[in-house]
Amino acid sequence: MPIIIIKEEETMFEEHAKCNICKKEYTSTHVEVSPGTIVYVCQSCLDMAKTNFIWLCMGCGKAYIRPKQLVINRLKDPELKKAYMLCEDMVIVQGIDVCIECDPETISAYMGSLHTAVEC
Repeated sequence: MPIIIIKEEETMFEEHAKCNICKKEYTSTHVEVSPGTIVYVCQSCLDMAKTNFIWLCMGCGKAYIRPKQLVINRLKDPELKKAYMLCEDMVIVQGIDVCIECDPETISAYMGSLHTAVEC
């Protein structure tokens, strides 16, 4: 999963496109997450990322927004919890390969393997 960190002073350029998160505002703030794949994020969504974790599916483009405290409090894995706590004060949009909307079979299989491992 690529982590997308957008620094406003480094990302301004001539071209404008719709924000990949809210899909409403046009912006020039962007980052190239992989060769040829550009993610645009408007100022409103950058501000929202201060108090929320934002995951952007690179497969279908759907954005998932959850309050940081809610996510951190629900995590059971201590290593993952520590990692997210370290990112609590950062403005991050995290890219994910697939989501439940675009590839439910893969997500279900992954979740099934987690439950099997826990029961052993």
